Amino acid sequence: MDKVVATALEAVADVPEGASLAVGGFGLSGVPNVLIQALYERGTGGLSVVSNNCGAMESGLAVLLAAGRIARVTGSYIGANKEFARQYLAGELEVEMIPQGTLAERLRAGGAGIPAFYTPAGVGTQVADGGLPWRYDGDGGVALASPPKEVREFDGVPYVLERGIRTDFALVRAAKGDRHGNLVFNKSSRNFNPLAAMAGKVTVAEVEELVEPGELDPDAVHLPGIFVQRVVALTPEQAADKRIERRTISAPSARGTVSS
Repeated sequence: MDKVVATALEAVADVPEGASLAVGGFGLSGVPNVLIQALYERGTGGLSVVSNNCGAMESGLAVLLAAGRIARVTGSYIGANKEFARQYLAGELEVEMIPQGTLAERLRAGGAGIPAFYTPAGVGTQVADGGLPWRYDGDGGVALASPPKEVREFDGVPYVLERGIRTDFALVRAAKGDRHGNLVFNKSSRNFNPLAAMAGKVTVAEVEELVEPGELDPDAVHLPGIFVQRVVALTPEQAADKRIERRTISAPSARGTVSS
């Protein structure tokens, strides 16, 4: 039952060339940076990645992307990642863009053993009708486009059929975890991490704080250990290494003089 692995390199040692990965995180929040760095150091490439976005500020999946290690991305947001956009438009990267809620449900469905489901999101658009550019030819043309999907009516309302997602491996980051793999996520890092963890056949979790079995309140566990095969405890330095994508501050409030 003890799923703790000594190092991140050991935890990802069997991820092969061309593997599919579900990776947690939302922007810079809850990204398994240590595990991603370990994959980079191993030199693993040809990866098919399923994640909300593909890294930002030269961190997270952007490390693998810049090194040419990612062949395909299934996600919902390119954002300010200029290298992601460049590779996509240059025909170097295959990209399947899907609605964010659909991505979340496809991951959850795959983890729950549900092969497919119907959703109204995307009906009447290229999401359902096909024709979204998955890969460009480098000259502005489309080399590979998305196929049309089945659309079916329920109670007079059209819905599009979406497939559940299963991947060879999943990489996630949790605020707390015990040796049995039970995980607790902090705030917005809970958006995609539990869903990515469910979708992976082998799920590896890096945890900021490792506790002993029984120390986590069962009602506080966000993801049960049945979905997690390996746990890597981060050092205090690794746990504290968190970037801010866009720092904002509030303007100082005007203070009036009150007289009595």
